[in-house]
Amino acid sequence: MNCKEVKEKVNIRTVLESFSLFPVKENRKTAFYFALDREEKIPSFSVDFVKNKAFDFGTGKSYDVISIVQQMNRCSVSDALKYLEKFDFSVQNNTQIEDVDKVKSYQIIKVNQIQHPALIQYLKSRKVCVQKDLVKEIEYRLNGKKYFGIGFFNNSGGVEIRSKYSKICLGKKDVTLMKNDLNSSNEIVVFEGFFDYLTFKNLESAESSISDCLVLNSTAMLFKVDDKLREYDKISLFLDNDDNGITIKQVIRKNYKNVEDCSLLYKDFKDLNEWFCATK
Repeated sequence: MNCKEVKEKVNIRTVLESFSLFPVKENRKTAFYFALDREEKIPSFSVDFVKNKAFDFGTGKSYDVISIVQQMNRCSVSDALKYLEKFDFSVQNNTQIEDVDKVKSYQIIKVNQIQHPALIQYLKSRKVCVQKDLVKEIEYRLNGKKYFGIGFFNNSGGVEIRSKYSKICLGKKDVTLMKNDLNSSNEIVVFEGFFDYLTFKNLESAESSISDCLVLNSTAMLFKVDDKLREYDKISLFLDNDDNGITIKQVIRKNYKNVEDCSLLYKDFKDLNEWFCATK
């Protein structure tokens, strides 16, 4: 069996367990582990069980089952393949999980401007109703039932859905990058969620609207924009003040040039929107 087949067919969770490595926090598709090569208090090793790959936010390095064995055993590719021979190659193909979720488990019925009173009220409660033209009203069917929510599209056509009662992503998870034609200074502003982006637009004057904006939609998406972020001369961070946000801020400040951490503005709050709602 060649390297490509091994990477696809040997379950990454099983390989990690063979080294007594277990997730610190997980859901059905992803998990966070402590790093392979160092001690840490906050887990930074993100594993995608669907893609059978991992990403270390602390080093910016991607892993598959072969490179995990190489890292743990300090060995060559050929020795790693020998180690992996003992694993079951008939494990369930993880892409089946992804396909099942993508197939008809949801359907977007309508995309409109924000009109529903409940959604307008929710935007008002988050103090970003003035920015309602930057989001959409999404009517969708999920597992046979109809719902509606505030939608924010990502670069892959997926949509983040938010309402008083839901916080989900329909379709493929990805970042949302918004380019500004006036960005002569080559700057980018980075957010974790789109409510912080809407809050920033509240605070930003028309005259100062010169930066590109990036909404990660999840800190686990940082690896998707690694090369893109390196193109900018300045990066301003409006990330969360929780453990995940702190880890990502450290990673970005370590790996990129001219980074400004703007979270001091809301240091006593979880995020920019929470601060704005409490103080404005």
